[in-house]
Amino acid sequence: MHRATGAEAVIEVSDLVVSYGGRTVVDGIGFTVRAGEVFALLGPNGAGKTTTVEVLEGHRTRDGGTVRVLGHDPFGAPRGWRNRIGIVPQATGDHDFWRVGEVVEQFARYYHDPMPPHEALAATELTEHAHRRVAVLSGGQRRRLDIALAIIGRPELLFLDEPTTGLDPDVRRGCWELVRGLASNGTSVLLTSHYLDEVEYLADRVAVLRDGRVIADGPPEELGADAPTEVRWQEGGERRREAVAHSARFLAELQARLGPDIPGLEIRRPSLEDRYLRIIERKTEAGAR
Repeated sequence: MHRATGAEAVIEVSDLVVSYGGRTVVDGIGFTVRAGEVFALLGPNGAGKTTTVEVLEGHRTRDGGTVRVLGHDPFGAPRGWRNRIGIVPQATGDHDFWRVGEVVEQFARYYHDPMPPHEALAATELTEHAHRRVAVLSGGQRRRLDIALAIIGRPELLFLDEPTTGLDPDVRRGCWELVRGLASNGTSVLLTSHYLDEVEYLADRVAVLRDGRVIADGPPEELGADAPTEVRWQEGGERRREAVAHSARFLAELQARLGPDIPGLEIRRPSLEDRYLRIIERKTEAGAR
C-alpha cells in the first residue's frame, strides 16, 4: 500500500532509551513517521516494540532521548492531545456486560468532536450487532469493536499494536481493508505486527527492531533487497534450483547454455518474510561473533 505522504512529521523519535530493573530494552532508537503514512515496527518478541509504542502513547516513561507525537512530548502532553490519537492495544478492557452500541456511545462522550456512533459502527461492520452484549461477540467482532472505540474520536494518529493476532484469515483481511480506508482518508497509522503479509499489504515504511535497536528500515519492497532470488529449471533430466544474487546475469548464463526457452523455468523472488528473517538471522550471527 503506497500513498503520497506529507512532509510534516507526526512522530519524531531520537535516541530513545528505556530500561527495566537495570536492563536496557530500548537502546537509543530513532525514527520519524510522516503525516498520512502507515509505519510498521517489526521485530521478534522482546525486541522493544510494545515498550516503544507505550512511550509514544504516553503510558510509559523513558530514561533518555526525545519523543514528539503530534508536536508534544507524550508524557505530560495537554489533555486535548489525547483527543487526537486512537489506540488499539494488544489487550483490551472488560466490556462484556455492555451492549456494543452502549460502549461506542459511552466512548464518544470522551471526545469533543466525536464521529457519530452509528458511523463508527458502520465503518467496522458492527451495525447489526449494536444491541448484542460484548460477551457474545466472536474474536473478530471484538477486534472490530476495539477499532471502533479507537476511531470514534476521529484520530489524526492511530496506534495498532498486534491488531489481528489470533483472528481467522478472512477476519484479518477485513481489518486490513478497514485500516486501508482510514489511511486513505488521512489518518496516520503506527502498526506493530508479527504477520509479514499484513505489513507488506499495509505499510509504507518499516523499521526492524532487535535487542532494542533499529537494525533495518525503509519501504517494505526495499527491506533486505540484497536477499537472493531462487531460480528453478529443468536440465539433464533433473530438476535444479539455485539461489542467486543477480538473477538477470544467471538467466543469461542459462539461456546461453540451454537456449532462449529455459525448460521448466521458475523464478521465486524473496517475500518480505524471507527478507525479514534473513535480516534477523544476520544480526544474530553478527552478535554471536
